[in-house]
Amino acid sequence: MTNVRHLLSLRDLSVAEVTDIARRGTEIAADPGVCGTPLRGRIVGVYFRVTSTRTRTAFSTAAMRLGAQVMPYGPADLQLNTGETVADTARVLSGMLDGLVARTAGPFDELRTLAGQKDMAVVNAMNEDEHPTQALADLTTLLTRFPSLDGVRVLYVGEGNNTAVALARSLPLFRGAELELRTPPGYGLDPAVLAEARGLAEAHGSRVVERHDMHGLPARVDAVYTTRWQTTGTSKADPEWREVFSLFTVDTDLMGRYPDAVFLHDLPAHRGDEVTAEVLDGPSSIAFEQAQNKLHSAMAVLEWCLS
Repeated sequence: MTNVRHLLSLRDLSVAEVTDIARRGTEIAADPGVCGTPLRGRIVGVYFRVTSTRTRTAFSTAAMRLGAQVMPYGPADLQLNTGETVADTARVLSGMLDGLVARTAGPFDELRTLAGQKDMAVVNAMNEDEHPTQALADLTTLLTRFPSLDGVRVLYVGEGNNTAVALARSLPLFRGAELELRTPPGYGLDPAVLAEARGLAEAHGSRVVERHDMHGLPARVDAVYTTRWQTTGTSKADPEWREVFSLFTVDTDLMGRYPDAVFLHDLPAHRGDEVTAEVLDGPSSIAFEQAQNKLHSAMAVLEWCLS
């Protein structure tokens, strides 16, 4: 197998590719059988070095529904743990697998090394810098509720983590879209990522704003989005960080400002921290529909990479 396509960062995809994958996700959500089994005879490795419920299950199930067989790897299963280089591991795996879905929790260097061969597609299922497949699931979810991503207004509340990075690299691609991030002081987007997102917004006629308070919120939004305060595989040096974050909880008062908005969460959630139970389990929440769309989006991603 040659000329495979990798999905490492949303920066590597065109607007058309992001749109096509998200729209394909909505087609699969409407009819899971629409794909058939285009990956019959293929083998997809699923390698997760940190915990995962939704993403690991979504890609494993997606591969099987598309006809592929799955080779699972846990954090202690590969000889990377004994000192084998990432390049050697990639060379070996690419001779046996058609695709590898990897959650490394490390920097991009490792993923790009894994993708430095031409026979095995590599999908970034989250690293410390970006969670691109989460954003594609988010866009799929928004497209199931809105006719277009053009003009969609999202209020993101919480840490500028890898989910926020992926959102900042995807939503500004759509004309008239608005992404307003309210992040705790000291926990915003990396300045380079924010500058990149603003550049995308300028190029595509959209808008990206980041503030570090909860005053002067936008008058209208279509979706309110939050994530768990303690991102998988990370910790915070400041022992008082919870006090800083406490003003950024999504509660019924906040959602009451936007009676027509939907609530999004990438899960897992800690009720009472970043979101109250009343919101997560309430009528505006589509967080569990969003989680289900990780499967549909994963099918779209694997189909794009491998078929």
